[in-house]
Amino acid sequence: MLAKYKLCLILVLLITANSLKAQKTYQWKTGSSGGYAYKYVSNDPTKSRFYTLKNGLTVVLSQNTKVPKIEFKLAVRAGSNTDPNNATGLAHYLEHMLFKGTDKFGTLNYAKEKPLLDRIEMLYEQYRQTTDPLKRKAIYAEIDQVSGEASNYSIAGEYGKMMKSIGGKNSNAHTWHEETVYDEDFPSNAVDPFLALQAERFRNPVFRIFHTELEAVYEEKNRGLDDDGRKVEEQSAAKLFPTHNYGQQTTIGTIAHLKNPSLVEIRKYYNKYYVPNNMLLVFAGDFVPDELIKKINHSFAYMQPKPLELYHPAPEKPITKIEQVDVYGPSAGSVKISYRGAAQATAESRMLSLISSILFNGNAGLADINLNQQQKVQFAGGEYRQMKDYGVFSLSAQPKKGKTLDQARQLLLDQITLLKNGDFDESLIKATVANKKLELLKESSQNRFRVNAIMREFILSRGVNWDNTLNSLDAMAGTTKKQVTDFAKQFFRDNYVLTYKHQGVDKNIVKVEKPLITPVKTNALASSDFAKALSGLPVKPILPKFLDYKKDLNFGKAGIADVITVQNKDNSLFTLTYRFDIGSWNLPLLSYAAQYLPFLSTDQYSAAEIKKQFYTIACNYNFNVDAENASITISGLQENFDKAITLTEQIFAGCKADEQALTELKDAILQERENNKSDKDYIQAGLNSYSQYGPKNPFNTNLSNDEIRKISSAQLLSLLHSFNDYKHTITYFGPKSMAGLRDGLTKFHHLPKAFLAEPAVRKYAPLPTDTSEVYFVDYEMVQAEVSWFRNSENYDSKLQPKIDLFNSYFGGGMESVVAQSIRESKGLAYSTDAYYLSSNQKGRLNVMTAYVGSQADKMNDAVKSMNELLADLPEVDQSFEVSKRNVLNGIETSRITDERMISAYFTDKRRGLAHDSRIDLYEGLKPLTFEDIKVFHKEHVAGKPYKYAIIAAEKNIKMEDLQQLGKVTKLSLEEIFGY
Repeated sequence: MLAKYKLCLILVLLITANSLKAQKTYQWKTGSSGGYAYKYVSNDPTKSRFYTLKNGLTVVLSQNTKVPKIEFKLAVRAGSNTDPNNATGLAHYLEHMLFKGTDKFGTLNYAKEKPLLDRIEMLYEQYRQTTDPLKRKAIYAEIDQVSGEASNYSIAGEYGKMMKSIGGKNSNAHTWHEETVYDEDFPSNAVDPFLALQAERFRNPVFRIFHTELEAVYEEKNRGLDDDGRKVEEQSAAKLFPTHNYGQQTTIGTIAHLKNPSLVEIRKYYNKYYVPNNMLLVFAGDFVPDELIKKINHSFAYMQPKPLELYHPAPEKPITKIEQVDVYGPSAGSVKISYRGAAQATAESRMLSLISSILFNGNAGLADINLNQQQKVQFAGGEYRQMKDYGVFSLSAQPKKGKTLDQARQLLLDQITLLKNGDFDESLIKATVANKKLELLKESSQNRFRVNAIMREFILSRGVNWDNTLNSLDAMAGTTKKQVTDFAKQFFRDNYVLTYKHQGVDKNIVKVEKPLITPVKTNALASSDFAKALSGLPVKPILPKFLDYKKDLNFGKAGIADVITVQNKDNSLFTLTYRFDIGSWNLPLLSYAAQYLPFLSTDQYSAAEIKKQFYTIACNYNFNVDAENASITISGLQENFDKAITLTEQIFAGCKADEQALTELKDAILQERENNKSDKDYIQAGLNSYSQYGPKNPFNTNLSNDEIRKISSAQLLSLLHSFNDYKHTITYFGPKSMAGLRDGLTKFHHLPKAFLAEPAVRKYAPLPTDTSEVYFVDYEMVQAEVSWFRNSENYDSKLQPKIDLFNSYFGGGMESVVAQSIRESKGLAYSTDAYYLSSNQKGRLNVMTAYVGSQADKMNDAVKSMNELLADLPEVDQSFEVSKRNVLNGIETSRITDERMISAYFTDKRRGLAHDSRIDLYEGLKPLTFEDIKVFHKEHVAGKPYKYAIIAAEKNIKMEDLQQLGKVTKLSLEEIFGY
């Protein structure tokens, strides 16, 4: 059997490698067009042009005309590494400030605003140099008072409103070790206003509305204090990099520095690093490169280069012994092993990237098979993360119940030993490369992937190593087993950081205290002259393109099953799905059967060999079970379609019982259930479900522990062997025609003469929200998280235009009414939103929901503020028109293509529609006025009772405060989880 498997493996690898054209030449070339010289890399799948403007600004253009949209990133090669060591978190502050405007926008009268801003800047300098608590309090009171005066002239959120007015989506930014990156997604017809806005945004940023934004950063810090994963990362890094700022400075900064910010230092940082020779603009999408580069040059030529002061840390000394870190928090215990890697674009970094995938690739990696497949741990994972100066190679695991963290550590180290001893098949290297190439083939057509990949390359190497990055997979393919083992012997020694995450109380948490803040004015009704001029720039309309399901989809039959196909004309990839309208609410054991399946063998292959077979042919299968539906999906290279579908059919029809695997699986499920009861996100999900449905709800209707222990292999195998006998629709996106697909299905896919009757479905009725009630869970945390729920009316597609427009105006995005009031004006939360959620299914109730995550001592103010908005809708005509234009623009520029057309068809079918629902939505939006939204708010939102779902540390709040909201029910974990 083993010899036969290896022969098959080699043959398939040869075919797969040939199909992916493993050997391409990636070399820098030069070109010139439209008066601009550029560089490009031959055979680059992203077809990117690299320009350097006269002022040193790097511009990369990657044309993709499939959708009339453009993804954009502006990247600065500066982050927390370059924060002054006495003002950590500064780069992150600055990132927030770049959304506040300039002397031309975000202000009503800059001449009157500036003296007040200068006064605030001076007061912060006094504040940070003062240690006497009473004097500091007095200075902060003056900061608060002057900030209130300055807000008379500021226009909060004007940047977001302008982006929204031109059709922008997903405005965001992030700061990390050596980067600060600003993201935008906008329509291709809005290039001119977009460039005008971005050029102005970075010309002379003004740091207004600072002290309320500072509060949002405080809240972000507090959220991090509640995040065990972040604590593990930061404390591991501190040991791994005792000298370098990768370990010595965090993005958010220290609490001491957060309490003593300096606007002077922030301005110095901006002037020092936000210069064109340290910045990248990357665009991917629908544009003409020759035209766009001219416009970019015209817009950003004002920027002047400066000599750069680079971060040159002293080299880290080698780690010569195991360095242990102990982290505490409420989530389940785990272990992490971290090795310090080399700088980017080195032979060592490329080898570590390959080894990471040899160990963990989600399918057939050594640790995937030996630890996850054999269920020796609750879970295990690993990654290689590359930064500019160093990398981090990490392995992590959560032990099974009754096992120790140290035993989990040893299991991870055993996988390293296998590498050193060469106890793996050399073909795994080629299979790893083939799968990485397949992933690149899938992703390189996506604009977001392109801008992310190029941004990373710029941060790491200024883009000069783009050719090597593209060539890295071919270089990997030439790696031998001996090279891997020799490297592993040399690299992996007792030279790592060992982080034990213990389940327990973290006694070192110190929250950022709440200062007294007077809400600032947002002047939401106002517009700057710049914004008015921007709105007047001509924009060529983009007409919407809707689907015609009868024309865009192909409908047919294969035996008794309906078949729906869309042809893939771009590449050789396919996705085949069997869609079932039954799930765990019909068959309670189905989800357990799906979890059991990966551990089962057939007469032909062991469970491990099945994973290797799929990995070898660069294909995959997935059995997904939801509450009301299930699916079997097979995907990969079309030339391996027959092999992949045959394997999948053999697995379902011929899987055999494995009692040891089932016992291990039951233990893992029971442990996971126990771990979930200490996980805040799971607790909150259960609390939310309880608030909507009551004591018996979709979240907590589970088998008891005893019932799980009694599940038999016979029960689960019966479901798996017969599952294809239930009614299902077959969908396919790939190169084959309907006729060609039908032939393959007839040959390989088992279909019965008649489908089995569908089992009755277990139904859950949302409770009527007749009275306001509070459901509370006590959880050790710094923040308090509050969610509002109101079960509303049944889904009606005719209501959808009002729903979408209301959501955009009221609670969606940083420029919405909710965010402007609760975050911008009052500084009460880092994260807040409110939506009227459409069930998108006939006969199902819609839900009005809202959320605020704030520091516990701000909870009352945050809840009061949200309730005021729910009760009384603020009227901001300009924001309404911007919201309406943005929703219409989203429809006009959306293009549902490829396999997403199939998903859209089924979504509309659930809505009770036989046509593209966007047609009705588009026409329904056009006549809507603010009066319509006011009526909607009055009928569906205002003056209604709500269920409050609150999770917080009981010691940090007062129960009498909760009682003001309604009857309080304190829930136990058993009531939430049902076990």
